[in-house]
Amino acid sequence: MSNNPRSNTSKKLKHHRNQDSDDVEGNPEVWATLDKSFKQVQSVLDRNRALIQQVNENHQSKIPDNMVRNVALIQELNGNISKVVSLYSDMSSDFSSAFRQQHSNGHTRDD
Repeated sequence: MSNNPRSNTSKKLKHHRNQDSDDVEGNPEVWATLDKSFKQVQSVLDRNRALIQQVNENHQSKIPDNMVRNVALIQELNGNISKVVSLYSDMSSDFSSAFRQQHSNGHTRDD
């Protein structure tokens, strides 16, 4: 039956979701900010990869000085993990704020 309330609700939700997606897609500033943030995250993750490799090499060498160096390397890793969490949190907030701002400014499409 075409008057199925579930079907109508589903269509309305899908339309609203598509409309919201179009609003964000049309804002190059939002995407530029996200792109910059993802590049920062990737840089930290690349550094972590190098740190982990160095920690593994130091550990395998079993040289006492290298093992001592691992303490500082692991501390840097922990700090970097916190930095990545913070960057992702900031991205989420920035994206949500931009999305809400567009809606409050009336920049929605009416189809």
